[in-house]
Amino acid sequence: MTATTAYIGRFAPTPSGHLHFGSLVAALASYLDARAVGGRWLLRMEDLDPPREEPGAQAAILKALESYGFEWDGEMVRQSDRHEAYDLVIQRLFSQGLAYACTCSRKQLEQHQGVYPGLCRNAGHGTENAAIRVRVPELEYHFTDRVQGEFRQHLGREVGDFVIRRRDGLYAYQLAVVLDDAWQGVTDIVRGADLLDSTPRQLYLQELLGLPQPRYLHVPLITQPDGHKLGKSYRSPPLAANQATPLLLRALRALGQPAGAELADASPRELLAWGIRHWDAGRIPRTLSIPEAQIR
Repeated sequence: MTATTAYIGRFAPTPSGHLHFGSLVAALASYLDARAVGGRWLLRMEDLDPPREEPGAQAAILKALESYGFEWDGEMVRQSDRHEAYDLVIQRLFSQGLAYACTCSRKQLEQHQGVYPGLCRNAGHGTENAAIRVRVPELEYHFTDRVQGEFRQHLGREVGDFVIRRRDGLYAYQLAVVLDDAWQGVTDIVRGADLLDSTPRQLYLQELLGLPQPRYLHVPLITQPDGHKLGKSYRSPPLAANQATPLLLRALRALGQPAGAELADASPRELLAWGIRHWDAGRIPRTLSIPEAQIR
């Protein structure tokens, strides 16, 4: 990359719980992808939803990253400090007729199987006690993921007008992530494949707001025996500091990197240095998920 297109990546955990092995795989992929080309790696806390935030989770996330050898550039950004920026954009979209208030109940929405049919699109509701939705065009959006290949989604038929501010006043992930990535100058987004189908909505917002489009790389999710991804809801164990080396080795192998048994006694920083030297994104399995039990 040239000086004008220097790589800026990021890791953006949600403090709804501790980091687990699936989080480690995503963090490691984004870290190695950035550092392998001399890029910057930023840390952002996506604390958009205070009711779901677990007390002490932010501190635990930072401690886990540090104990596993990760070093980020600059100060950590919190989305809770960015509300004014989100609100200004919502006001702009609303004033331009590109967004509108929606008072649909959960029961009404459930009848349409996840695709919003535009019930409030021309109703002219006020914004009090209402969600804010952005109007989407009847267009197909597509992009080429660096691992998963071409992905297509027709926003009108498969998603519908989507929420950018919730009825309870909390800002929606789709808007916040687009604005923050642009504000931080992120050029490359490396994250879990559960966010693959969110990307066309983000591409649309980038286009609508005149923002640059980053490159995308979605790594396979690590799943439990029942097929659900690892996470707090399924009591996935937190990353233990005394397991950093074996778990980093497993994470490297989950990403298809040829980390051999000779690295078993390496420190976390030595493993990360090895990963930076040998990183090959082309080795990442082209699949949406990998059962944790298959990773040795």
